[in-house]
Amino acid sequence: MFTQTKCKSTTIDTWRAWAIYMVLAANLSEEQALKQACPSCDATQLCNCSSMGLNFIPSGLTGKITVLNLAHNRIKHVRSQDLQQSVNLRALLLQSNEISSIDEDSFRSLGKLELLDLSNNSLAHLSPAWFGHLFSLQHLHLQGNSYRDLGESSLFSKLRNLSSLHLGNPWVSTIRQGDFEGIAVLDKLWIDGGNLSRYEPGSLKPIKKIDHMIINLRNISAFSAIVRDLVHSVIWLEVREIILRVEKKSLVENSTLPFRIRKLTFKDAVFTDQDITQTIVLLKEITSLREIEAINCVLEGKGEWNISKTDTSAPSSVETVSVINIMIRNFHLFFDLNGMETQINKLKRLTIASSKVFMVACKLAKHFSSLLYLDFNDNLLVNNRLDETICEGAWPSLQTLNLSQNSLKSLKQTANSVNRLPELINLDISQNKFGEIPDACEWPKTLKYL
Repeated sequence: MFTQTKCKSTTIDTWRAWAIYMVLAANLSEEQALKQACPSCDATQLCNCSSMGLNFIPSGLTGKITVLNLAHNRIKHVRSQDLQQSVNLRALLLQSNEISSIDEDSFRSLGKLELLDLSNNSLAHLSPAWFGHLFSLQHLHLQGNSYRDLGESSLFSKLRNLSSLHLGNPWVSTIRQGDFEGIAVLDKLWIDGGNLSRYEPGSLKPIKKIDHMIINLRNISAFSAIVRDLVHSVIWLEVREIILRVEKKSLVENSTLPFRIRKLTFKDAVFTDQDITQTIVLLKEITSLREIEAINCVLEGKGEWNISKTDTSAPSSVETVSVINIMIRNFHLFFDLNGMETQINKLKRLTIASSKVFMVACKLAKHFSSLLYLDFNDNLLVNNRLDETICEGAWPSLQTLNLSQNSLKSLKQTANSVNRLPELINLDISQNKFGEIPDACEWPKTLKYL
């Protein structure tokens, strides 16, 4: 009897040892397979498997990995079991693959994930089930896929810690009410909506605060509706690629004070003279606006702006204007902005860089009475034109002047010109074409930094 019991016990122990061995062997073979597929995953928390020609997510991923980079491969499908053991992942990079399908519970175990990048894949539909357990997610990238809308139910309602969101593609045509339900605050929202044709008013209103929003947009009615929705929430709005044909309808219609928007940027946009006039009038209604920026824009006009129309509208609250690399198609016909005096006397900071500026008319320059900062970097200023630009009584409050990367040749003439600025503290005249250095120059007595 004792012998039988002992024999039975030995058999159980043998089977138990055999089972443990098989599990260990399986784990070992999975780890070996992982090392073969992605050598950098060996004994490290960072697993960099990018650009390795992988057709699938490698097996053997464990809980020790915190960063998994699978970008720029040929992965087509994310399966339920692929990431099941990766419970400590903080960042998952799957961008630039060929992913067209993701099992609904593929990310179920990734409760610690903070960054998920699914951009530039082939996802025709987005599922809220993917994000239902990503309670720690802060950064989500969905741009560059092939979906046309954000689905019937809110994708983001469970993502309470989300701080940056990038979505959209050339095929997105619709943004609906409910699409952003559940998001209260964002540091950054970027929407690629170049072909957006339908925006339901109120769609972005659930988001109570956005520090910086970028939107690629061509549809002007969508632009107006989006501005009306964002005037109370966004601090910096950046609009790209728009061909601006501004409607006469107010941008703040039925909106109550106070507004939050402080900065508006146009990038790679196209304007006409009529658009600029109407834009000036409409933007004056946004009383919180302090800064306007135009970068890499095209002006199809010659500065023939309807001054009487802008004069009769409310005073502008804008204090900072930046124009960088503007292209004026009919540059040789461009006016000297005569008549704009009433629009500039409250400005405090002005940048006109890389825009072929060769002078500012003396009459206009005298009306920049509040300007403290002036940046003419990378333009076409020569000494005789600078002398007209800084005529007696011009720029009376100016403290900082940047004339770098122009065509100034005489240091003495430059000094004589800027000596007319009674408040000047900072002057940058680097990267010009100065010849002989004189023994002495007379600079403004207030100048501290040259």
